[in-house]
Amino acid sequence: MANILLVIHVLAAIAIVVLVLLQQGRGADMGAAFGGGSQTLFGARGSATFLSRVTTWLAALFFLTSLGLAYMYAGVTQSRSVTEDVVPQTQPDLGRERDIPAVPQAPDQGAEGDVPSAPQPAGSPAPETGSTGPVAPKPE
Repeated sequence: MANILLVIHVLAAIAIVVLVLLQQGRGADMGAAFGGGSQTLFGARGSATFLSRVTTWLAALFFLTSLGLAYMYAGVTQSRSVTEDVVPQTQPDLGRERDIPAVPQAPDQGAEGDVPSAPQPAGSPAPETGSTGPVAPKPE
């Protein structure tokens, strides 16, 4: 029953939109008074009366189907709060330290500023490190 009422409701809404677009505005009568109007299928004034009556009846039908759908769907929903679906989150205890993993420390490489060099391929000479560190011997 609700689906039938919904289809009637949508068709009435579409028909109202079409009929409102077909009707002339209030300023159109002024243009017809100066010779701009012509006879139509319904006569000079007959279309406005016919279209406005049909629009009125369709608007009444639209309001009745709106009330009917609201009444039918009013009992479908459950009365509950939106906060019932929220999962409570536990707050961290601010009085104790949190378990923070320790950052691994690099092994002590000697003097400050020394940076370990990348491993060299076998058979290649080791590069000289400069004045801040030891110089590797050159192979002979």
